Amino acid sequence: MASAEYDVLIKSDAMSVYNFLADARNLPRWRVGIRSVELQSGAEGAKGAVYRQLLTGPGGRTVAGDFEIIEARPGAEIQYRVIVGQTRPRGGYYLSTEGQRTRVRFALECEPKGILDRLRNPFRRAMKAEVCQLERLKAVLEDMPHQE
Repeated sequence: MASAEYDVLIKSDAMSVYNFLADARNLPRWRVGIRSVELQSGAEGAKGAVYRQLLTGPGGRTVAGDFEIIEARPGAEIQYRVIVGQTRPRGGYYLSTEGQRTRVRFALECEPKGILDRLRNPFRRAMKAEVCQLERLKAVLEDMPHQE
């Protein structure tokens, strides 16, 4: 099992951060490699919602990475699992309030299969790079008006 996690402290309240994360259409704004996200079924940001996600794959081609929200607790956490794609990670965003700020932790885990199983170290590095994109989330949210 490969896993990675990272956290940042954002100058914003937990509900504002949660609402931004719960709107999966915001993912391309801060996660490199995500081309588009659209709701396929369920209620936006709610447990059971399924999203069609298009990613930049090998050689720049577009690949699917559809996901389902498996847990949603407003102001506290959003967990998801990828249901379409070569890799099927599970992940989540976990929020906690620290004064006027919100600590956000992004965690991923995946059991690489096939050739990815033999390429464990590059796979782990890719997962670490993915969770470290929280720095981009922090920059996007802190640059938005009315976030302090």
